[in-house]
Amino acid sequence: MTLEILTPEKKLFSGEVYGVQLPGIDGLFEVLEKHASLVSALGKGTLKVLKTKNEFSEFYIQSGFVEVLHNKASVLVEGAVAKD
Repeated sequence: MTLEILTPEKKLFSGEVYGVQLPGIDGLFEVLEKHASLVSALGKGTLKVLKTKNEFSEFYIQSGFVEVLHNKASVLVEGAVAKD
C-alpha cells in the first residue's frame, strides 16, 4: 500500500509500505494492505511505519487525521518528529 505523511510545512514520508500503526483518539490501530476505506482523527503519540514485517520507522506526531482510500493512506498531522 502507499503511505504519505504530511505536515503543513513538508512531506515527511511517501512510499510503498507493509502497513502503518496509528495513535487514534481511542487507542492504537493498524492499517494494512487493502484495508477498507476510512477517515479517522488521530491523537498525540507514536506513528509506526511498517516498511516490511520486520523493518519499521517511527514518528512522534501531534493531532491530525488519516484517510484510507483505494489502498493509499494519507496522514495529515499538525507536526511530527522522527524518532530515529
